Amino acid sequence: MSEMDETRAAARDATSWAKTVSRLNVAEVPDGAVNLNVEGRRLASPIQGFGKMWQKTYQVRLPGDRVSATDLIATWKQRFPDFWPAGNMFYGPLTGIEPGDVALLNMSLPGKMKLSTGVMVLYADEESFTLMTPEGHMFAGWITFSATERDGETVAQAQVLMRASDPIFELGLTLGGHSQEDRFWNQTLTALAASFGEPDPSACFRLSGSGTGAAPGRGES
Repeated sequence: MSEMDETRAAARDATSWAKTVSRLNVAEVPDGAVNLNVEGRRLASPIQGFGKMWQKTYQVRLPGDRVSATDLIATWKQRFPDFWPAGNMFYGPLTGIEPGDVALLNMSLPGKMKLSTGVMVLYADEESFTLMTPEGHMFAGWITFSATERDGETVAQAQVLMRASDPIFELGLTLGGHSQEDRFWNQTLTALAASFGEPDPSACFRLSGSGTGAAPGRGES
């Protein structure tokens, strides 16, 4: 790589990361959204969580001639809320997902409970994007969404690195929270694949694991 190419790559990478913030600020609250546990909160990394650290990877494979990795990520960023399971709302900017954006979440929990929280876009480029949770979220960590091309297929991936935010949420994860999260991301990836004409749920699967993982940014496959 030439010096000019390296300079361009460094500049592109710099624009892909959100600027450092001490506390989150919600610029606008859309109709129907609840700005709770977001405004004025600090971001929470997995190190700041409680209990066991988890890394969980979910993937779905599509025929490579149906969509490229960059086109899949562009669609995923632009229509991110459309692929979430019913009853869960993601209130982000209408322009899609960009570094530094703060989005509000209204989540469905077991027992017909609701959780109002949010995320910040920590990183976003043409190949991946990462959302990071604030204090008060059910877990402390980040989720990286990415797409790669290999062996004639386009592989979309969601990778979670997290710990529970407190002992109560740790207990909740043990008593069914992990299973619910598995269903959430499997349904999300199935809906994403269906938007490109691949409705088969068997194309979506989870690669499970626990322990520390890579820093956010370009996803692993």
